[in-house]
Amino acid sequence: MKMPKRTLNALVFFSIIAGWATAPAVDEAYGSRPNIILILADDMGYADVGIYGARHIKTPRVDRMAREGIRFKEFYVESLCSPTRAALLTGSYAERVGMRRVCWPDSTYGLHPDEITLAEILKKRGYTTALIGKWHLGHHEEFLPTNQGFDYYFGLPYSNDMGPESRRGPFDPLPLMENETVIEHGPDQRYLTKRYTEKVLELLEEERDEPFFILLSHTFPHVPLYIREAFRGVSGFGLYGDVIEEMDWSTGAVLDKLEERGLDDDTLVIFTSDNGPWLQKGAHGGLATPLREGKGTAWEGGHRVPAVMRWPGVIPEDVEIDGITTIMDLYPTFAALAGAEVPADRVIDGKNIWPLISGEEGAYSPHDVFFYYRLRQLHAVRVGNWKLHLEGPRRDYNNINYNYSDDYAFHQDEALFNLAEDIGEQRNLAFHRPDIVDAIQNIVERHTAEMEENSRPLGRIENLRDERAPIPDLHRHRSDLYCCDH
Repeated sequence: MKMPKRTLNALVFFSIIAGWATAPAVDEAYGSRPNIILILADDMGYADVGIYGARHIKTPRVDRMAREGIRFKEFYVESLCSPTRAALLTGSYAERVGMRRVCWPDSTYGLHPDEITLAEILKKRGYTTALIGKWHLGHHEEFLPTNQGFDYYFGLPYSNDMGPESRRGPFDPLPLMENETVIEHGPDQRYLTKRYTEKVLELLEEERDEPFFILLSHTFPHVPLYIREAFRGVSGFGLYGDVIEEMDWSTGAVLDKLEERGLDDDTLVIFTSDNGPWLQKGAHGGLATPLREGKGTAWEGGHRVPAVMRWPGVIPEDVEIDGITTIMDLYPTFAALAGAEVPADRVIDGKNIWPLISGEEGAYSPHDVFFYYRLRQLHAVRVGNWKLHLEGPRRDYNNINYNYSDDYAFHQDEALFNLAEDIGEQRNLAFHRPDIVDAIQNIVERHTAEMEENSRPLGRIENLRDERAPIPDLHRHRSDLYCCDH
């Protein structure tokens, strides 16, 4: 079964250009306050899940989630780690909140404390909130999860390649944190997935009268890849496939615990990824077939990811949903389910997609447009089924002249694709459809002006602290603190 979607025609174009057609705002609370568990993979490709076409990787638990719930065919995120997490927690394009690049151990910026995060919205409605795993929105105290709406935090503050062997460092051993304290330096990454999973299971064992929101933000399959011996060689896709299959095990363990605790029917579970596969890593990267390219690019393979949702007895079973949906939509959707209001003093780009999720008759995507950003630049725009790549320097791993030291070594000419007929973005129609190109360029002009007017600042330590106060950094210059294997 597929949900209906709109296609681009003259009427849709006119409505966008003239009035920016959008879905109506949430005007009522659903009041059900379900438990919510969001499982976020790191760098998993569109074709790395069985039900999305993986041929040599087995993901029976995620596939079962999809059969018992819904799967999105056109679910969009940002193309890099930190921007996607900012979009999730603010319901806004990362460009709007200033999170244009990833956070590093020597960065002095992070998600601004004035942002009203998804965790803060749910917390105000009585939710217990927890983040397990990768944070990557700033490691200084002001930016940590416990100061951004999460009651509990256990995990790494940034990516697992930002340690002694980092291409930008070297930095000191990775800090494993609990709340605001570094409890280990250089944890054995073979056991991270297991330890994250065990923390979630511990939280699910707790007795509580109020609902909970748990963000299980996996470190993997971001490189470097590590795996427990029990999962080594289980897949037909090398170490990368083994890592994915352990993450599938983790998902199954969480689902089993929900059933054991009698929480199954009261819990919405979501599984998705923060961006497409890191193709440059070769055998240690995934696949986005039939989409073009992967992480860090404006091609579909960089922004479109697998997304599965399950809530037994509440949302439909075995449904595939067409139409543009985004990770930003989880912000207003979760708020509505919790009976909360989204902030009215700022632009929220996400839309409430509960009508789609719940299978409401006649429901369709509330998005006519999606903007593909990367590192301060708008690279492409999708309007209906049309996608226009803007002219400019680009990253393109498939280009023979690509040089990792120069992210923008490849110049992209203006290119127009019809995604309904050419999902792999191979046939450039810009010359044949100048009318479409001009119409989308008008949208770009309006959007750029609106973004400049309604953007919000990135958090910077130098602006948040007294200039006389020192800026401590617990995560550098600690090379003597290596931890033994876990």
